[in-house]
Amino acid sequence: MKPYLESSSIIDLYEPSIIQLADSLRADSSTKTAKNCFLWVRDNIQHSAEFKLNPVTCNASDVLKHKTGFCFAKSHLLAAILRANQIPTGFCYQCLSMNEGASPYCLHGLNAIYLEEFNAWYRVDPRGNNSQVNAKFCPPVEQLAFAIQDEQETDYYEVCSEPLPEIISLLNNSKSYQDVIENLPKTALITPHSMIKVAGSYA
Repeated sequence: MKPYLESSSIIDLYEPSIIQLADSLRADSSTKTAKNCFLWVRDNIQHSAEFKLNPVTCNASDVLKHKTGFCFAKSHLLAAILRANQIPTGFCYQCLSMNEGASPYCLHGLNAIYLEEFNAWYRVDPRGNNSQVNAKFCPPVEQLAFAIQDEQETDYYEVCSEPLPEIISLLNNSKSYQDVIENLPKTALITPHSMIKVAGSYA
């Protein structure tokens, strides 16, 4: 599990602001702590595209500082505060339609959390709820923001220990949320390095 607990320039879990938030969300069990962390990021960080917000954030502490981020950036913050609480956390991706079952298609980012209580990885989506999205933390049942709707959409079941390089590059090199929207990658270039394959579906 070591790669899923490590800090990096993106998952900067030793930043004082990250540590303080992680401490405030710690509960008497890892599952309760994971739920607290998920709900905090889901409900307190505004989705950059949905709320038309700048700046474009990438590393966890910047997401926390500016209180905004795309789905990918929100997953970076969630990973940081979970790892700061010694809960293994990785990154998962989906390819989804941006137009209700029609092109264009793009990547969507979420997290996988290793829950000792269930001895399993559990995917969650902290992108933020609205009138059409109702993502929840209710293990062992998985309730993501979006379900796969057609054969061109894809669930990538790999749990990566680090965010995809193309996602980091996109977020770090985009000057506005509109730049990100116009250049979202459509497929996940996932390599075998530091990742776990989660087969099948979740309970």
